[in-house]
Amino acid sequence: MPNFRGYQQQDAHEFMRYLLDHLHLELQGGFNGVSRSAILQENSTLSASNKCCINGASTVVTAIFGGILQNEVNCLICGTESRKFDPFLDLSLDIPSQFRSKRSKNQENGPVCSLRDCLRSFTDLEELDETELYMCHKCKKKQKSTKKFWIQKLPKVLCLHLKRFHWTAYLRNKVDTYVEFPLRGLDMKCYLLEPENSGPESCLYDLAAVVVHHGSGVGSGHYTAYATHEGRWFHFNDSTVTLTDEETVVKAKAYILFYVEHQAKAGSDKL
Repeated sequence: MPNFRGYQQQDAHEFMRYLLDHLHLELQGGFNGVSRSAILQENSTLSASNKCCINGASTVVTAIFGGILQNEVNCLICGTESRKFDPFLDLSLDIPSQFRSKRSKNQENGPVCSLRDCLRSFTDLEELDETELYMCHKCKKKQKSTKKFWIQKLPKVLCLHLKRFHWTAYLRNKVDTYVEFPLRGLDMKCYLLEPENSGPESCLYDLAAVVVHHGSGVGSGHYTAYATHEGRWFHFNDSTVTLTDEETVVKAKAYILFYVEHQAKAGSDKL
């Protein structure tokens, strides 16, 4: 991985996406001599419910991490609705602005920012500003519009990236807000496009791993991780691995969260 050689500080999320994207592309190259165009043509005939491909055919990467978003845009002038399905390997979530000055769970009175707040902010109806005018095919010009995301298909492993680094006029600053997250039973049903078609436990997820950034900015600091194995939690700090507990894990200022489908938990170590 030439982009990540050397000793310069790298971003864990960028590395994860680089790894998954390139692994996916490498795996696509091993289809027993079948041409890429033939794979793409065959894949284009799949229904949206069965198709979850990033740049072509499905692989083990998309089978594990792949989900589908529905992007719904409505013109505020004529009411025309546009829908587009987008595959994803992870979801990048903003930390709502009202929580960004709160750095710890008990720093001040008032509610603590939760993972649900971040998910709600991601899926809430949003009115696009003047810089993002929608090209309405009925009005035949750019118009004001609203946008909303729905999850059409959930993955086996749900990867949630909290956007802790934001550009200001000159600097990329870190958002050091504590975000509360569940260890078990993360319910994604209310974010689904068709929740009535999901089973009682098919939308529940249990935490498998957390990546944490320590430091003040993207260009400095250190990454560590927590992961669970056979009911016990471990802390990974470079080559040092130590046993830890749930109380320590839930206090972490998460950067990337990996949730495993509840019904697949018994085999989660194999994913």
